[in-house]
Amino acid sequence: MLDITIPQKGFTTKELVMTALFTALTVVCAWISIPIGTIAITLQTFAVFCVLLTLGGRDGLFSCLAYILLGAIGLPVFTGFKGGLGVLVGPTGGYILGFMLMALIYWAGTKLLGKKLAVQIILLLAGLAVCYTFGTLWFVYGYSDNGSTIAFIKAAKICVIPFVPFDLLKLVLALILSDRVKKYAKI
Repeated sequence: MLDITIPQKGFTTKELVMTALFTALTVVCAWISIPIGTIAITLQTFAVFCVLLTLGGRDGLFSCLAYILLGAIGLPVFTGFKGGLGVLVGPTGGYILGFMLMALIYWAGTKLLGKKLAVQIILLLAGLAVCYTFGTLWFVYGYSDNGSTIAFIKAAKICVIPFVPFDLLKLVLALILSDRVKKYAKI
C-alpha cells in the first residue's frame, strides 16, 4: 500500500533552507516573461520541475505551497508582479494551484515507483497534464462566471496548446540543471 503520509520527523535546517531558496526561484521565474508572438512564456513550470527534481516530492510540495501562500497573502510573486487571492480565484489561478497537484503526483509516484529517470519524466509529464487539465477547467469556470461561456477545447487551444512545446523544453532543461545542482550541492 502506498504511504504518502508526512513523516513524524520535521524538516532539517538544510531542507528548510533549500525549500525557501527554491520558493524564491519560483518567484523569480514567475517574473520572467518572454513574449513569443501573441503569447508570453514564463518560467514557472521550469521552476516547479527544478523544485521537484532537486528537492523531491515532499519538500517540493512545501516549496510550491509556500509560493502559493506568499501570493495568496498579497505579495507580488505571481506573473506580472501580481499577488492576492484575486489572482488565485481568477480564471488563470487554477494553473498556479495545479503546481501543488504536480508535486503531489510526483511525491506519490516516486514513493510508489522509485526515482529512476524514466519514472521521474513520466511523473512530471503526468503532473503537467493534470495541471493543464485542472487549470483549463478552472479557466472555463472562471470565464463562464464572468457572464460569458467558453468550451473546454477552445480554452485548451488558448491556454495550453501554445505552451506545450515550451514546457517540454523547460522539462529537458530542468532535468539537466537539477542533476548538476544535486551533484554540486550534495542534495
